[in-house]
Amino acid sequence: MQYTLENNANSKTQKKKKFKLPTAYTILFSIIVIIAIISQFIPGVKAATVADIVMAPMNGLKDAIDICLYVLLMGGFLNVVTKTGALDAGIGSIVKKLNGKELLLIPILMFVFSLGGTSYGMAEETLAFYALVTATMMAAGFDALTAVATILLGAGVGVLGSTVNPFLVATSIDSLKGVGVEVNQAIVMGIGIALWLAALLISIYFVMKYAKKVKEDKNNSLLSKDELQSSTEAFLDGKEETLKFTTKRKIVMCLFGLSFVVMILGVIPWERFGITIFEHTDFLTGISLGNWWFSELAMWFVLMSIIIGIVYGFKEKEIVSYIIEGAAEMVGVALIIGISRGVSVIMSNTGLDAYVLQNASDALSGMSPILFTNVTFLIYIGLSFLIPSTSGLASVSIPIFGALAHTLGFSSELVISILGAGCGLVNLITPTSGVVMGGLAISKVEYGTWIKFATKIIVCIFISSAVILSVGMMLL
Repeated sequence: MQYTLENNANSKTQKKKKFKLPTAYTILFSIIVIIAIISQFIPGVKAATVADIVMAPMNGLKDAIDICLYVLLMGGFLNVVTKTGALDAGIGSIVKKLNGKELLLIPILMFVFSLGGTSYGMAEETLAFYALVTATMMAAGFDALTAVATILLGAGVGVLGSTVNPFLVATSIDSLKGVGVEVNQAIVMGIGIALWLAALLISIYFVMKYAKKVKEDKNNSLLSKDELQSSTEAFLDGKEETLKFTTKRKIVMCLFGLSFVVMILGVIPWERFGITIFEHTDFLTGISLGNWWFSELAMWFVLMSIIIGIVYGFKEKEIVSYIIEGAAEMVGVALIIGISRGVSVIMSNTGLDAYVLQNASDALSGMSPILFTNVTFLIYIGLSFLIPSTSGLASVSIPIFGALAHTLGFSSELVISILGAGCGLVNLITPTSGVVMGGLAISKVEYGTWIKFATKIIVCIFISSAVILSVGMMLL
């Protein structure tokens, strides 16, 4: 099933050539340069040197090397599975069964991804799903942008409304305990649920509305001619013939599903929730499930690549070549993720992050509860652009803002939810996020196109979140 590009070539080309954002690499390096320039004019902040600017991308790559390797080896895994034909056959089977009901894929997948976001902060882990979901959505008659929106908004709104997400909630609670402030986690969970469900419903509405328009008429796609062609070549070309879903391919798909089940089990911190059934599962990587991170995940995908290759009957040389070939296709994604980390590196090296935090905290003193809530929300939106890591931002900011709220007689629990809302909102759209830029790169969608699609959704989520947080502050 292919897109017809000729119908919208003329109109799309004229629109898209008026203005086109530069590549992700240029955007990210420009941000690094801008931050370096700003550091020259702020007293008390170390002025960034030319060396700092030049080395920021490399230092970012060093800092994110585990994630980059995970992406590369996950690419090898996906390529091995793709070569078996199991993915194409499985997708064809799903689409056939959903004949006329393809739109149901969107709310179901978005809810599942949002569960991962709210429970364990699913973010970088979603990169493993972009190729599969994009191929499925396009085969179902949608476009690559629909797939990106389903994953990025799905998992993202879950993180925005974090309930037990250890990287945000647990880190924040531990940080407040470190400065002598006790937290009622039930309040954090209650506000998180409200934020999560409101943002999820908004996202599902807009994504389904767009997907329905695209399915009815491909000219309604926001993708340019080049994007349509790139995504079609990557995910549809040569796949017009539906492959048979043989027994061997069904076994491969079962192993494929098992790979992701174990991945999820590996990163959820079970011990934090008092669950100890996985404490003796360290025989595989030396680290038990629940304590895995990107190094363990990368090698798990390599292992499953080998197992799937053997099960399907590939020769040793074929398995190795397929892994290398798949990893090569992910080099650009890995570079984008690493370079995006360079923004945080230069912020930290210059001390600009600490400067912003301290001045923001001083500005909040003496405000009314509602004003405090909304200004803090706006501050966190700005901070999240510069520090996209939720755990990193929580550890450096919550002891300051949470303690300040407690001192002023406001709810410190609400500050944790404000952090989640601000960071979660920004990480749906910021170019400093490796997840945003990496996911777009995999699905062959340009950043400018994502901005055009997501802006209205982001505004609606911002308004709903601000209302929920303000009501929460009045009630608490």
